[in-house]
Amino acid sequence: MSDTSGLITPALVDLHLAPQDKSEALRALAQRLVAEGRVTDLDGFLADVAAREAQAPTGMGDGIGIPHCRSPHVTRPSVAFGRSARGVDFDAPDGRPADLIFMIAAPAGADDAHLRILAALAGRLMDPAFTGALRDAESPGAVAALVNGEEPPVAAAPEPAAVAESPDPETPAPETAAPEAADADAGLRLVAVTSCPTGIAHTYMAAKALELAAARAGVRIQVETQGSAGTTPLAPEVIAAADAVIFAHDVEVRDRARFAGKPTVDVGVKAAVNRADDLIAQAAGLVAETGSGARAAAAPVAAPSAPSALSGTTGEHWAQRLRKYLMTGVSYMIPFVAAGGLLIALAFAIGGYRIASAPSVLGHFDWTSSHSWAAMLFQTGKTSFGFLVPVLSGYIAWAIADRAALAAGIAGGAVSVAVGAGFLGGIVSGLAAGFLVLWMIRWNVPRAIRGIMPVVVIPLLSVAAVGFLMFVVVGSPIASAMSGLTDWLNGLSGSNAILLGVLLGAMMAFDMGGPLNKVAYTFAAGALTAAGTTPDAGSLKVMAAVMAAGMTPPLGMALATVVRRRLFTPEERENGKAAWVLGASFITEGAIPFAAADPLRVIPANMVGSMTAGGLVMAFGSTLRAPHGGIWVLPLIGSPFLYLVAVVAGTVVTTGVVVVLKGMRRPAVPAAPDAVRSGAEQELVGA
Repeated sequence: MSDTSGLITPALVDLHLAPQDKSEALRALAQRLVAEGRVTDLDGFLADVAAREAQAPTGMGDGIGIPHCRSPHVTRPSVAFGRSARGVDFDAPDGRPADLIFMIAAPAGADDAHLRILAALAGRLMDPAFTGALRDAESPGAVAALVNGEEPPVAAAPEPAAVAESPDPETPAPETAAPEAADADAGLRLVAVTSCPTGIAHTYMAAKALELAAARAGVRIQVETQGSAGTTPLAPEVIAAADAVIFAHDVEVRDRARFAGKPTVDVGVKAAVNRADDLIAQAAGLVAETGSGARAAAAPVAAPSAPSALSGTTGEHWAQRLRKYLMTGVSYMIPFVAAGGLLIALAFAIGGYRIASAPSVLGHFDWTSSHSWAAMLFQTGKTSFGFLVPVLSGYIAWAIADRAALAAGIAGGAVSVAVGAGFLGGIVSGLAAGFLVLWMIRWNVPRAIRGIMPVVVIPLLSVAAVGFLMFVVVGSPIASAMSGLTDWLNGLSGSNAILLGVLLGAMMAFDMGGPLNKVAYTFAAGALTAAGTTPDAGSLKVMAAVMAAGMTPPLGMALATVVRRRLFTPEERENGKAAWVLGASFITEGAIPFAAADPLRVIPANMVGSMTAGGLVMAFGSTLRAPHGGIWVLPLIGSPFLYLVAVVAGTVVTTGVVVVLKGMRRPAVPAAPDAVRSGAEQELVGA
């Protein structure tokens, strides 16, 4: 362990702590921190400690209590230690009063180095030699030396060499350490993830407990600690080689999809601290039940980049941070895009384009009718699409300020849909919600309301503020602009046909389902309803141009992921496979994940390609009598061959432009986008 001098001093040690109850013990230790200048406000700090105690008991069992918190009243990472002969009840699972009490105090803005020190201390609490030495210490100076790492405890029995322990939080291991080549298939292999709300103590104690239990059982294990000292993700090869996984967590596991297909033990973090042997045995039992081959159940998945302690963005350019926020929203939105879009495409294939106007299947469903099944698929897919913008907005906010921002982000996205601001409005609402909440959780509020900040005050104020932004500031200007734009489009019909096709193409591609897209589509659909019987009526050409322009963005992105794979992340390449079907079905939203992740390059490319397709359709004179359907309504298209030529041309142009633009920057890293969580002020955010 590296030098940790200053974490505790003899003045912060009380070897004769004799409180009447827990609150008195907490106050006595906090007073020592105040006397040493480590805490500036005794009552404010105690309120923060009490708020953490209210989340979950901090009694670890075996006579150890670890009250802890992050607080703006702490000046530097510190530990106050008390030893009580009679013990203090910290609600430990074994019912044993704590005779060793560690009050861990972290500043609200502690840096990585200090948080790693606290994390390492938490892990050492699981070492019987360490706690035994503390019980035998005869002076405050001896205790301080032990905690600061200046005096080693009596060495415990060495652990079996076969155990591959997780990296000490003090000394991060290489980010993608490969598993050992030798003994690759010898014995049971496990991986684990531990996390807790504050990310200071339980996370690392659980990891150490699992490692020790695995050593006793002769099992190989590697643990990923998702705590405030930063995260070194498990290497993809390690995950692929594991027989089972243990999740010991009180907050959501980051990038859980990496472990898909593995037998899983899923428990709270304290279960790993107190019942580590049982969890190892349970994991072994699951492997025995599933039989051999578990290691091949999940192919290697690229590990996410490791976020720093609080913001997850230390040392990164602001543009890189912004991209991570956007990619987080996109990664959670993609399943809704794929499911909704493919269901709609399947509905068109079964029921034709008229299925879009079918009545609700509630009360009108016929089990024997293909039309009813098509209507059900269409309406389910359309409902799934309704979540795109709220989910995008919500998880952009979540990436910035964690769970406290989720409500405001989702609400802002829903309002964005209601006012017609589309996915661009969702990006605005997500960023606004995230940074607003990130600012709010740093408030130094009165003690009386500190406990209700994460569940009442922050959601109330942030949702109201983001709602005001989207309804009043963004909504009204968009509504006025859309009305004027529709009137202007009506004036471009006739002799300006090619110009109209180019303009409609640009609108269809700019926001891919947003307000401009909807104005262009509504203009075309409205003209279609007024079309006469003439086969080459101008309104039929407008509808054909709009649909071709709407098909081009996802098709262009899909093609780009094939011809220049290295420019896209693995997740984008997977989404490109679905984009083929979505684009062919006239579901422009299939390009949204690409545009949300890299709007400055993708949107211009989409617009140029769609303008090409729209202009060519008008020049070729292709017509369309259906308001939707893509290739599924090809028999209803006039001059279908020329229409397909226009779509292909637009697709190729889109691909060419996006490849050139993306090629002007560094290639995307070949890792799946991390669901970045800021971790900021987790004591307020965590449950």
